[in-house]
Amino acid sequence: MLVDTKPKRFDELIRISGLSHGTDVWLGNAQSLIDEGTVTLSQAICCRDDIMIYLIKKGLPPNDSFKIMESVRKGKVAKGKEPKWDQYKELMKEHDVPDWYIKSCEKIKYMFPKAHAAAYVTNAFRIAWFKVHEPKAYYTAYFSIRADEFDSDIMCHGKEKVLNKMKEIDLAGNSASTKDKNMYAILELVLEMYERGINFLPIDLYKSHSTKFIAEEDGIRPPLNSIPGLGTVAAESIVKAREEEPFMCIDDIRMRAKAGSSVIELLRNAGCLKGMTESNQMSLFA
Repeated sequence: MLVDTKPKRFDELIRISGLSHGTDVWLGNAQSLIDEGTVTLSQAICCRDDIMIYLIKKGLPPNDSFKIMESVRKGKVAKGKEPKWDQYKELMKEHDVPDWYIKSCEKIKYMFPKAHAAAYVTNAFRIAWFKVHEPKAYYTAYFSIRADEFDSDIMCHGKEKVLNKMKEIDLAGNSASTKDKNMYAILELVLEMYERGINFLPIDLYKSHSTKFIAEEDGIRPPLNSIPGLGTVAAESIVKAREEEPFMCIDDIRMRAKAGSSVIELLRNAGCLKGMTESNQMSLFA
């Protein structure tokens, strides 16, 4: 749609949102009219409100304009279930509504309200602004909220590892696991982040949040639960325990954070336990 319509104004983005959410509003309808040069994007029917406003401007009575809009947007006209359609057509022709407009109305099965389209586009525009101007904040928010398949072992160790995983998924094709397919979009975003010069900081026993990515001066700090196999409950338990007082040793983590041997091993492999002793008890023979 963007390639075909080449939007230049915010209003046109709202129109595209309406086209993309409607049924038989774009394909075989507005798209063909725009390709043929019959109409421009700003003239095409995109949202349900467009019909009523256009017809009122053409001089049709507001009540009839509203009823025509309702019949079209509900798909009653397309399904042949509007008993007054012939009457409405005559009324439109009397007010110089072009044939292409009437035929376009006859194809529509569902239309999106303009207010919804405006809300969607406004939200998307805000997100886009942050992605361009505050990229660290954007990636931090995205990974925290949307990246359920985030894997720190693959994604936090540089661009090459990310590219290798993407190639692996590409080669697997349809046989790739559901988890890997869901991960692919996140890998694309991580790659984009690296290309923009933003890096991940090491997962840290004290600095990492349990579930949220944190934007810091030198990069983005992944949470504890981004360690593969370390669940949210275990991560929250560790954070709660560390807030009470610092851990004296690995045994202290086991006891106060109720961390089993598997969790300890995951933390160890992630480099979170460097320099920490197993126990705070002195050995007589050390």
